[in-house]
Amino acid sequence: MTFTTLYVTMKAAHAPRVQPPVGVTSLPVMAAPVALVQGASRGLGLQFCKHILTNRTAAAVIATCRNPGDATELRGLAERHPGRLTVLRLDVNREEEVRGAAERVRESFGRLDLVVNSSAMLHPSGKGETSLRDVSAQGVISTLTTNTVGPLIVAKYFAPLLQKGGGGFGQQPPEKAQQHSGILVNITAKVGSIGDNGLGGWYSYRMSKAALNMATRNLSIELGRGRPKVVCVSLHPGTVDTALSRPYHRNVPKDKLFGAELSVSHLMGLVDSLSMERTGKAYNWDGTELPW
Repeated sequence: MTFTTLYVTMKAAHAPRVQPPVGVTSLPVMAAPVALVQGASRGLGLQFCKHILTNRTAAAVIATCRNPGDATELRGLAERHPGRLTVLRLDVNREEEVRGAAERVRESFGRLDLVVNSSAMLHPSGKGETSLRDVSAQGVISTLTTNTVGPLIVAKYFAPLLQKGGGGFGQQPPEKAQQHSGILVNITAKVGSIGDNGLGGWYSYRMSKAALNMATRNLSIELGRGRPKVVCVSLHPGTVDTALSRPYHRNVPKDKLFGAELSVSHLMGLVDSLSMERTGKAYNWDGTELPW
């Protein structure tokens, strides 16, 4: 095995340090930018990893997913970028795993410059609720747990590492001292905008993304106090050709349906333009502000 894959399973808050499998080594602390992508086994998350590895040749990437052993494409990507991609087991529905993964990143890297929360689910059934009669308590709870609570818990444990970052992503005004140490990105959706909602439906998904936007706003206030500061934004990727949205492509104009590569290219361009002046807001893929 020529790539770095770290499997983290923390069953208790004070569990012993988990060692990598035989033949796999930990990466040393690096001075180059370090990005963590949560939900990296497919879709947007996988494309974020590809984009950063290709366009930021000095950057290290930490990719997390629930089942690294089943993430064939992600493991193949690691083989093509030996020494630069670390794969961690992390299920956002398990706080102990999030805590354990954050500790492992702290030990191996000491800091982060970018965190992208990209994993999401439409609904446990795979379909959005078209009317109130389709709503179930368990469906709403499951969607909120993955789409809202999960990213917030990731922020809880990884924000201290972002506060130790070197501001390797985003825009730092040359005439001023470093404004931000890191950037936290929550992938939202236009349907999570309360002000833009004119159709209704999709109760669980809309509610989860609206709540995620509130979490982003709260985080931007808390992590924007004092120094170091962390930029916190919600980003809408557009309608992307992924498994989550594919059942609804029939009504999407062809020029409004993006491939993951194009969407992430736009989003990373936006990330590179971020500064503390733009924290605490939601943005569309084209940089326009999305109303709450």
